[in-house]
Amino acid sequence: MLSFAEEIVLLLLDETSGEFVPLPESVFGIVMSGAALMDLALHNRIDTDLEKMVVVDRTPLRDDILDDVLAGLGKANSSLDVTDVLYDAAVAAEEYRVRVLRRLIARGILREENGRHLWVFRTRRYPVIDNAEQQEVRTRLRQILLTDEIPDPRDVVLICLVDACALMKVVLSETELEATRPRVEQLRKMDLIGQAVTRAVSETDAIIKFAATTM
Repeated sequence: MLSFAEEIVLLLLDETSGEFVPLPESVFGIVMSGAALMDLALHNRIDTDLEKMVVVDRTPLRDDILDDVLAGLGKANSSLDVTDVLYDAAVAAEEYRVRVLRRLIARGILREENGRHLWVFRTRRYPVIDNAEQQEVRTRLRQILLTDEIPDPRDVVLICLVDACALMKVVLSETELEATRPRVEQLRKMDLIGQAVTRAVSETDAIIKFAATTM
């Protein structure tokens, strides 16, 4: 089973061009850190409410992303601010993307291509070799969003992440996006870390827009 970070990176990749869907770096960072925290929660390493997070188990998971984030969360039973943790972990998001890509290449899901754009700028693409995992994620999300099926906690988490970084457009058509909005809102309320990710992304997006208007 793929981690949340791996599923997000796959959804961000255009399977035809092998290039990433444009996403502000700061937003990507929040979503990647949120993905790691959600995996830690499912592995019973952390517990959280809307505002605070507690480390309940510091045992490593032998995952170079999750263990890195877990190591930065402080002592067991210490209370942490969820938003602060999201921003702190987001600093290493680009490195985590590189690690995820290496994993997906090693599994034969992607391949790496190097080239030049306009014969000057080096470019790097990641064409999809086997899109079974990518399609499985999209199919699973569509099934949850377009039916009344009761989702499992993992699917609720992924929907929160996908919605936070405005990736629903790669899963649903424009008509479906409008029709499923109430369903998405309902599911988002079921995951506490997902709500924190959405709030942090919204705050970051607002800062970006404000900066753009003052330049």
